[in-house]
Amino acid sequence: MTKITTLLFDCDNTLVLSEELAFEACADLANEILESRNIPDRYTGPQLLNEFVGQNFRGMMVALKAKFKYEMSDEELESYVSKEEDKVIGKLKQSLRPCDGVDAELEKLAKSNKYQLSVVSSSALRRVKASVEKVGQDKYFDPNHIFSAATSLPEPTSKPNPAIYLHAMNVLGKTAEECVAVEDSKSGATAAFRAHIKTIGYTGSYEPEKQEQMREVLKNAGCVVIMNHWSEFESALKKIENDEV
Repeated sequence: MTKITTLLFDCDNTLVLSEELAFEACADLANEILESRNIPDRYTGPQLLNEFVGQNFRGMMVALKAKFKYEMSDEELESYVSKEEDKVIGKLKQSLRPCDGVDAELEKLAKSNKYQLSVVSSSALRRVKASVEKVGQDKYFDPNHIFSAATSLPEPTSKPNPAIYLHAMNVLGKTAEECVAVEDSKSGATAAFRAHIKTIGYTGSYEPEKQEQMREVLKNAGCVVIMNHWSEFESALKKIENDEV
């Protein structure tokens, strides 16, 4: 049996239903940039979400720049990154909800006292902390065990780069063998896989008609077990601990 000591949770659309709200704010800013370059294309929140799910805003801006072939200075990029953070946090503080069933599982995990619980996200640290605080999940996570690929690393990066997982394990003093990650996106699952962490894929935050497709995407990205609802988490974790997957 594998001794699992540490659980590493993605935040957006894994712990909290934040992606749709965040992408509304991102779309506003992306359209502002495109308009300022006289590029006629415009995005809605869902279109942006579909194209860039799992990426942080900085990663999205770099991808947009490459797609539409315009220039953007580092200073301008930084000003948009900080604008985006404020806009998104405003929306999250208004309307954020936890993913269905996650709080019951976090409560059980906290009571069991068997695992160290950590958040490993691509989003900015301020946004991640605002998210878990808004839904009352901050009581389950030591503030020093919340990691952001945009903020916690010497150089901002984004999943699917595994850097943030490697950094989190280094700070926590853990090996990949004793960790399990939970991810809802291809980029997140790929990052955990590249860090050699066994990963549970979560499809519950997707529309029902997209869940089957996401099962395959997450499997192909390296997830060893897939759950559709948080009520399946305990049995998913057991499969990993019993070396069944």
